Amino acid sequence: MTATQHEPGGTGRDSDAPASTKPRRRWGRPTLYTSYGQEMALLNTRAKQLGVLAIIAVAAYLPLTLEDDLLALLGTGLVLAIGAIGLNLLIGYAGQVSLGHAFFVGVGAYTAAVLAGDPDGRYLGFGVSEAPVWIVAAGVVAALFGVVVAPLATRLRGLYLAVVTLGLVFIGQYFFAEWREMSGGPGIGRESAVPVVLGNDLTRDGAYTEEQKLFWLFLVVLVIMALLGRNIARSRIGRAFAAVRDRDIAAGVMGVELGRYKLIAFTISSFFAGVCGSLLYAASGQFSPEQFGLLLSVQFIAMVLIGGVATISGSIMGALLISMLPRLSSELPGFLPFVSSSPTDHPNVFEVEVGLYGALIVAFLLFEPRGLFGIWLRIRTYWKSFPFSY
Repeated sequence: MTATQHEPGGTGRDSDAPASTKPRRRWGRPTLYTSYGQEMALLNTRAKQLGVLAIIAVAAYLPLTLEDDLLALLGTGLVLAIGAIGLNLLIGYAGQVSLGHAFFVGVGAYTAAVLAGDPDGRYLGFGVSEAPVWIVAAGVVAALFGVVVAPLATRLRGLYLAVVTLGLVFIGQYFFAEWREMSGGPGIGRESAVPVVLGNDLTRDGAYTEEQKLFWLFLVVLVIMALLGRNIARSRIGRAFAAVRDRDIAAGVMGVELGRYKLIAFTISSFFAGVCGSLLYAASGQFSPEQFGLLLSVQFIAMVLIGGVATISGSIMGALLISMLPRLSSELPGFLPFVSSSPTDHPNVFEVEVGLYGALIVAFLLFEPRGLFGIWLRIRTYWKSFPFSY
């Protein structure tokens, strides 16, 4: 018996074997796994390694080629992807239904705005200018709120848990609106945190425009958070999440501490939401309490379902698609004359945009439950098995 064939500790390759017995690479196609270490690696094939590097390189080059308005939309999609990854860790991996993601995003947004705000200004502020500080702080504060909410998850599940988390949205909107010293009040709002990195204000044009610099900042933060989320999903915690999601009673019988891992799931998800909120309004520079309502939670649910449940890549795909919907719906009056661009007319592009969220969710649940990531899987499987159909 060789270590390559049967033993878990085998290296997957016999150094004494002749060259003809070693696995050969086929150009453009991932090879089979030849060791346990390779199968468990983050990027376990050369194709994945090259593919991820190519995607990051193209994304980093985009600001030099796209117009600023389109770049701002894509930048918003990158930030939304951070929140979508956090929600996917909670719903897709841990199986805990949550409709209160907008609340934690709001906590992150206000934490960042307060920390970065002018101490002598109109609203509450502490003058912490460096972006890395208030980004991490926003995630930590949101995670603390997640710890407070998490005990409910140990007692509730399914529809009951969804209703409780939905209540967080309305509670959050009330406090955001009433605490005017912090939020500025409904209809007025306050300035968002200004991204400053190593003393450089990214909102001021220089050699590069504001949109270009913000896009690169969002891309760096997204890559870090995506790696963090992917490693959590691959870890012992991620495997416990999957056990709780699939059969929580059986997981408890096998020794998985349900309360502990549900607490961890809510905490991690809230941390991602807080980081998302800290950056979400950096481009616009202004936000108000009304923006953290039920619609924002529905948008995050749509990102997860459309992109693909229990996939980090799918979360990013879904977020980018949802962020582009306003741009797509604004072009509809040119093709459909009965759709108006004025908010006072009916139907208008804003109503169509909201309807598209629901239509896309229904369409993907019916025809592609695995989301955009499932479409990519089918394409990849076809390429790997070509010219065979099985």
